[in-house]
Amino acid sequence: MEKPTPLATISVTSMIPFVIVLVSLQTSCAAPTTESMYVTFVDCLRNNINTPNISNIVFAQTNASYASVLSAYIRNARFNTSSSPKPLVIVTPLRESHVQIAVICAKSIGVQLKTRSGGHDFEGLSYISGEPFIMLDMFNLRNITLDLENEVAVVQAGATLGEVYYRIWEESNVHGFPAGVCPTVGVGGHFSGGGYGNMMRKYGLSIDHIIDAQIVDVKGRIINKESMGEELFWAIRGGGGASFGVILSYTIKLVPVPKVVTVFRVEKTLEQNATDLVVQWQQVAPHTDERLFMRLQLHPVNSMVGERQKTLRAEVTSLFLGGVDELVPLLDKEFPTLGLNKESCIEMNWIESALFWAGLHHPDALLGRKPNSPKFLKRKSDYVKTPISKDGLEWIWKRMIELGQTSLVFNPYGGRMNEISVNATAFPHRAGNLFKIEYSVNWEEPGVAAEKNFTTQIRRLYSYLTPFVSKNPRSAFLNYRDLDIGINHHGNNSYQEGEVYGIKYFNNNFYRLVKIKTEVDPENYFRNVQSIPTVKL
Repeated sequence: MEKPTPLATISVTSMIPFVIVLVSLQTSCAAPTTESMYVTFVDCLRNNINTPNISNIVFAQTNASYASVLSAYIRNARFNTSSSPKPLVIVTPLRESHVQIAVICAKSIGVQLKTRSGGHDFEGLSYISGEPFIMLDMFNLRNITLDLENEVAVVQAGATLGEVYYRIWEESNVHGFPAGVCPTVGVGGHFSGGGYGNMMRKYGLSIDHIIDAQIVDVKGRIINKESMGEELFWAIRGGGGASFGVILSYTIKLVPVPKVVTVFRVEKTLEQNATDLVVQWQQVAPHTDERLFMRLQLHPVNSMVGERQKTLRAEVTSLFLGGVDELVPLLDKEFPTLGLNKESCIEMNWIESALFWAGLHHPDALLGRKPNSPKFLKRKSDYVKTPISKDGLEWIWKRMIELGQTSLVFNPYGGRMNEISVNATAFPHRAGNLFKIEYSVNWEEPGVAAEKNFTTQIRRLYSYLTPFVSKNPRSAFLNYRDLDIGINHHGNNSYQEGEVYGIKYFNNNFYRLVKIKTEVDPENYFRNVQSIPTVKL
């Protein structure tokens, strides 16, 4: 692969202070302390940002605003306790050049750098670490520039999905973008890890519509698609950005949406033949009209009928890129067990459907960044290639009811997902999958005992489903981060440890990702416990 060439964003003159920092460290006899690392890092920033006052973007642990800045984008309360590892410094860049300087300054003192865009990483890898680290919080870099004439938008990594949808809606009622349904998710992580949503059966994933990107590499250079080369551009579309550098922005191609779309939500319990509904859902949802996405959620709930204390509720939530007069006859023919009628459907425009899926009521709410209250949570994932039999489903329901709290979410594949090659991008989970499973458990009680109880539940359910899901490898979805499937200590066995989880997240694309990682970041500076490892050449 051709090495990326530096752009003109950093001049040769502005690189001189970084050389001075490196020389001063290399001539020091004593190992740097946490305090000295902090002082050296901040001095490096101050000298190169060319301002004596950087207090508006740098927050030390002694800063009065440190705790609020840190907790503002922690979406999993498991990692917001007094014992949770915390960054030495938080940097909140206001300009892209601030990111470049932060990368070079952190690397020069050998301190790990972590990047947070929206904080939705389920294992908190963007804001916790077992070694000293500095955190780049990208929330100020959230500009979204639309060019409707060319149907593209440039989206900075700190923007949220809700902000992307809002900005599109401001300019057009016939454009949208196929990304997630949670509006507070940050663009940087969502896009780079694959980024699916309720239009993926029609349009594929977010990464299938990325036409350019800007990233700060390990040398502090801003590079784009042309200067980074096809291999790295391939890697940051589905392979995660955190292994390769700091994503600054993505250029995305908008997609057309009809002026009228239709949504519905239908619920049935076991007493209302939910099992038959799920059997038929597996036959229909991955194979029906590609304009139709039907998510299936399965929850253990209290029973309201008979002697049964607990039952299971199946909930189908849908988006159809068309009108109700077309949708109802379609599902009456293909999915009669659902029992859909016009009264259950709501016609609306695309932005209103984004609100419906997010449980919001006004477009302005898409600009909100604060969650109601971060919950304690754990997530896991699986892929299903063959339908689960009725007997198998009934056995699963019994296990779910026994466990009590863990829910399952089935997201159907098919449509456009079957038409894109497994190695077109780094995201490999395309044709051959009927649906993806998300395992989900939330709880509100703090403490070790509660965490053990609920994480044990979800792990048991994951184990119970082993016979029904993909094998060799048992695949997993990167954006449903799960440390149970393997971690990397980045020692002598780094490659072997990385292969354990890497094959599950990326299938055979893992080996190409390792080659790219080794070329662009041979010293493995950008790393976490589930990053792409390097290999000795």
